[in-house]
Amino acid sequence: MYSKEEAARLRQQFWISFGQYIKPVPSVSGSTVNWTNYKTGVKNIFFKMDVDGKKAFISIQLSHPDTDIRHLIFEQFEEFKLLFTNTVNEEWEWIKDTTDDFGKTVSQISISISGVSIFNQQHWPTLISFFKPRIIALDEFWDNVKPVFEDLV
Repeated sequence: MYSKEEAARLRQQFWISFGQYIKPVPSVSGSTVNWTNYKTGVKNIFFKMDVDGKKAFISIQLSHPDTDIRHLIFEQFEEFKLLFTNTVNEEWEWIKDTTDDFGKTVSQISISISGVSIFNQQHWPTLISFFKPRIIALDEFWDNVKPVFEDLV
């Protein structure tokens, strides 16, 4: 078991390592991007990557406080589901209503892997191999659909 400080240090080390590894990769539009803290540029739409002691996940999280608007945004994403699936080359889980880490109701499109730990440095190559192609694919997808969401909200 790690102390709180050691756990925080390992988390920070992982995300710094991941950021350095992926930094040379430009966005699909050719611009520099902070992959570990990807900005969608649209309020209440987030790309999240996280890992703990048991699993890792990457997601699109919709957090608009108005349920009807959040559902409308989610339904718009559903209109692009075929494009999304073809871009990421796999099936992700689509959840209209779920709860985030803070107890807030959000909509989420995600995929995860289990049996990995941020606290085991031997798992880091697996984690990087999980996150890298998916965040790059999300960037490609987002480059194609972002204007629709900018106009929607």
